[in-house]
Amino acid sequence: MFKFLSIFVACLMTLFTIELLNPVQAAVIQPFTTFLAWIAASVILPFDDTVISSGRVLRDSVSGFAVSIEAGCNGVEASIVLIAGVLAFPATWGQRLAAITLGFTAIQVLNVLRIVSLFYLGQWNLEIFEWTHLYFWPVLIMLDVLLVFAFYLRWLSRSEPSPQNA
Repeated sequence: MFKFLSIFVACLMTLFTIELLNPVQAAVIQPFTTFLAWIAASVILPFDDTVISSGRVLRDSVSGFAVSIEAGCNGVEASIVLIAGVLAFPATWGQRLAAITLGFTAIQVLNVLRIVSLFYLGQWNLEIFEWTHLYFWPVLIMLDVLLVFAFYLRWLSRSEPSPQNA
């Protein structure tokens, strides 16, 4: 357990440090966040043609309400927690890559749902928007990380040969 925690914390510190570097922000994080806003707008557009995506901002062209996807809201930090957990747990590199890819995708799918819901909640009721943004969705996103990691551990335990078959 100590080895896992040591590697996990080292990975967290390293990945968060890398994420905060200005070149990484400019070349990876900001373009990704812009892409995330575009995806959220693409999900909304078939049902509501008043949404406009500009950079990392979603705006309603009728009401003028907008949400900006900022650091901490793009799912990158939650993904870093998952990646650190996956890297810290003993497995093959193929298993780790599969877990990181599928886990990142699961986090981002839920995050797009989060962005879309906040876009509409903010137009409906700002108090509920604030509570949902600050409390409800962060818990759900981290719960998603925990569930993905738990599924990963279960998958690993099933892929190992049992002592009877070895």
